[in-house]
Amino acid sequence: MKSKSYLLYFLFLLLPVLTAAQAAKPAQAQPPQPPAPLVSPEVHSDSSVTFRFRAPNAVEVKVASEGTEAVPMQKDDQGVWSVTTAPLSPDYYGYSFVADGVRLIDPSNPLLKPNLLATENAVHVPGPSSLPWELNDVPHGEIHHHFYKSAVAGDDRDYYVYTPAGYEPAAKKTYPVLYLLHGFSDDASGWTAVGRAHVILDNLIAQNKAKPMIVVMPLGYGTMEMIRLGWNAWSHNDVRAQNFEKFRQALLTEVMPRAEGEYRITKDRTARAIAGLSMGGSESLLTGLNNLDKFAWIGAFSSGGIPEDLQADFPGLDAKANQQIRLLWIACGTEDRLITVNRNFREWLKGKGIQHTDIETPGQHAWMVWRRNLAEFAGLLFR
Repeated sequence: MKSKSYLLYFLFLLLPVLTAAQAAKPAQAQPPQPPAPLVSPEVHSDSSVTFRFRAPNAVEVKVASEGTEAVPMQKDDQGVWSVTTAPLSPDYYGYSFVADGVRLIDPSNPLLKPNLLATENAVHVPGPSSLPWELNDVPHGEIHHHFYKSAVAGDDRDYYVYTPAGYEPAAKKTYPVLYLLHGFSDDASGWTAVGRAHVILDNLIAQNKAKPMIVVMPLGYGTMEMIRLGWNAWSHNDVRAQNFEKFRQALLTEVMPRAEGEYRITKDRTARAIAGLSMGGSESLLTGLNNLDKFAWIGAFSSGGIPEDLQADFPGLDAKANQQIRLLWIACGTEDRLITVNRNFREWLKGKGIQHTDIETPGQHAWMVWRRNLAEFAGLLFR
């Protein structure tokens, strides 16, 4: 009992010393707390959008939105830059930030617009269900992703296939096919990831505004040298010519046999269409009009890149082609820098006596124009 009393007495004497030592111990520094996450973009009830970007050391930040000029942003005392737009028309808009001349994505927004040269974000300004790219409660088709090694291009590449709702691989029913081509700097996912082609087709088919069809969306480059050269690729005439020619070969000899061998596609020229945007529009014209034994329906949206010597690119084209062409549909936005090129091409067709449909709509060289082009063009096919 006595030893226990001494122990308690010792601890009683030691307690003030321990308490003083603890008090004298310097406080540990707390790790810095990360800043609160930003909400960007924020879509308001009036369809205006607020963009926010944290860059306390930047001198100037702008937001560059698809189809518009870059807009300056204002910085607050927390180093957050922001701007609120005027109300926007319902659509999907690509955008990026430009901080002191450097283009950057929005780290607060997981919705990306894939691109081989300039990835951006996207913001959805929702609209009524009547808009063809809005997701609706209708039967949905499926998107299939395929890979293969191209002997023509000498690389590994991919393509996507959309099958409409109700498609059964084992059934006997066959479907017409649309070969849908993306533009320069896009990849093979462009028409689904950005253009929402699958949603557009789902809605049109459900509303009986378009025939059920299969859509094949290949990689649109005959040579990836086009991408390695970047935006200057179009000044290299030899590479441009190789790109168009090898793409045509890859489509006709590799993609089409694969797709039409695996899917229940009607193997008849009157059930086969080709269309595309920008570079893909030119590829649709060059491939379709020079292979009328394979394509009866041809669409070109904001075509660009076709050389000026049209006679050399379409050597056998004359008024006799009208007997084979079911639809030659050429569209472009009136504010598009390529409007003159497209008007000149239509005049050349007119001089040849080739029947075609001219479409000019408001808009620039942007997906807002091409989604509407696809919705209108698809409804005309296979009638």
